[in-house]
Amino acid sequence: MKRFILTIAAMAMVLISCTEGKKSAQTDKTQENNTQNTQEEVKMKTLVAYFSATGTTKALAEKISEVTGGDLYEIKPETPYTSADLDWTVKTSRSSVEMADKASRPAIQKDLEGTENYGTIYIGFPVWWYTAPTIINTFIEAYDLSGKTVVFFATSGGSTIDKANAEFKTAYPNIKWVDGKVLNRATLEDVKAWIESLSL
Repeated sequence: MKRFILTIAAMAMVLISCTEGKKSAQTDKTQENNTQNTQEEVKMKTLVAYFSATGTTKALAEKISEVTGGDLYEIKPETPYTSADLDWTVKTSRSSVEMADKASRPAIQKDLEGTENYGTIYIGFPVWWYTAPTIINTFIEAYDLSGKTVVFFATSGGSTIDKANAEFKTAYPNIKWVDGKVLNRATLEDVKAWIESLSL
């Protein structure tokens, strides 16, 4: 009788062990699936960052954010630009001095968190001296955008964005650049058509 009881107990222990093993395997698989889902969600997140001196680029950024569903973020200089700062006809104005110096990096308010969660980043600006304002360099260098897909968008009084596209590809080769575009007076429909045309 004692031997029978011991045999039953042993069988019960084996059964419990098998059940626990299955539960453990199922837990591991669930955790793995959750990790994969989290990684997929991270890849899907989009950021729309912009520098806007007069509000024109801001309005465009808001439309891009609406179309993409991306988080909106303003690149803010520590010292805001005044009208005098933006006077490109004066060689000693702040913007003129900054754009004359390729090493210029205007200080920004570094308050963007969670950049590791964004896979695609749209960066907007007004075209200055045929390219992006140097504050855009400050933004890119302030955060690690390596491996991320970055698309420029801009507003301009007449210049294209071609020079900025080329310069930044050379300066930051670790970023996956997609050629951007000037979108003056773009409607929501225009923005949607442009976003759909991109190979992201």
